[in-house]
Amino acid sequence: MMLTVAARVGRSLLVVLLVSFAVVALMSLAPGSVAAVILGEDATPQAIAALNAQLGLDQPFWAQYLDWLGNAARGDLGTSPITNQPVTEAIAERLPVTLQLAVMALLIALVVAVLLAVASAVRPASPLDRSINVVSSLLLSVPAFIAGPVLIYLFALQLGWFPVIGWSDVGEGLGGNLRGALLPAISIALIEIAAFQRVLREDLIGTLREDFVGAARAKGMGPAYVMFRHALRPSSMSLITLAGINLGRLMGGTVIVESLFLLPGLGQLLTTSIVSRDLIMVQGVVVFIAVLYVLINTVVDLSYRLIDPRVRKAATA
Repeated sequence: MMLTVAARVGRSLLVVLLVSFAVVALMSLAPGSVAAVILGEDATPQAIAALNAQLGLDQPFWAQYLDWLGNAARGDLGTSPITNQPVTEAIAERLPVTLQLAVMALLIALVVAVLLAVASAVRPASPLDRSINVVSSLLLSVPAFIAGPVLIYLFALQLGWFPVIGWSDVGEGLGGNLRGALLPAISIALIEIAAFQRVLREDLIGTLREDFVGAARAKGMGPAYVMFRHALRPSSMSLITLAGINLGRLMGGTVIVESLFLLPGLGQLLTTSIVSRDLIMVQGVVVFIAVLYVLINTVVDLSYRLIDPRVRKAATA
C-alpha cells in the first residue's frame, strides 16, 4: 500500500515539474518582454535591458526555472513584476470565483446527467432513450465559447433573467451571487452533461443485467429502489472518475467563460498575465492548477472503496 502511494506521489510530482518547465519554455519563445510592458512603448533598448537584468530575465530560461523552482519548494511562487502582488495572494483572491464556477458546473452536470442516464437505461433503444442520445450529441458539439454568447443573448439580453456580465460576491447577497454565476456555470456544464450521461448510461445498462439486480427484483423490490439503491452506486465508478478529472480540468478551463462574462477568476488572471508577459504570475497559476488537478485525481482514486463494495472485497482478498 505504501509503495503504491509513494509511486502515485512520485508521478504527481513529475507531472507538476513537467508542466512548470513547459510553461517557462513556451513563454521564453514568445516575442517581447515584461520589461517592455512595464516601461511602455517609448522605452529605449538600454532601459529595457537594464530592467531585464534587474528582474533576472536576462538569464537563460533554465536558470530562471531553477531559481523559481527553489523558491516554489519553500512555498514562494514569486511576485508579479507588473502588479508587485505576490502570486499566492493573487491566486487566493481569484480562486473563490473559479472554484465556485467549476463546482456549480460540475453539480449541475451531475444532477442532470444522472436523471437523463437513468431515464435512458430503464428502456434502452426506446424513443425516450433515442431522444436523449440526440440531445447529448448536440450538447457535445457546443463548446463553452459558443454556449456562453447564446445563453447571454437568450436569458440576459432577451429575457433579462440574469446580468449580462459582472460578478457579485457572496457577501453582497447570495441571490445576486447565484444570478451572476448561474449562466457561466451552465455554459460550462452543457458539454459535461452529455459526457456524463453517456458514460453512466452504458454502465447502468450493464449493471441492470447483473445477477444481484435480478435477485433484488425477484424479492419484490420496486424499480426505483433497485435502480437507486442497487444499480446506481456500482455503476458510478466511471462517472466519478470522469467527474474528478473534469473538475480539475474545469478549474483551468474557465478561461474563455470568465473572459466572456468578465469574471474575476483564475482564468481571467491567467489571460491578462499572458498578454502582459507576466511569466511569474503565469507559471504560478498554471502550477497551482496542476497541483489541484493531481490532488483531485488522487482523491478520486481513493474514493473507489467507499463507492463500490466490489473494490473493497478485492482489496481485502
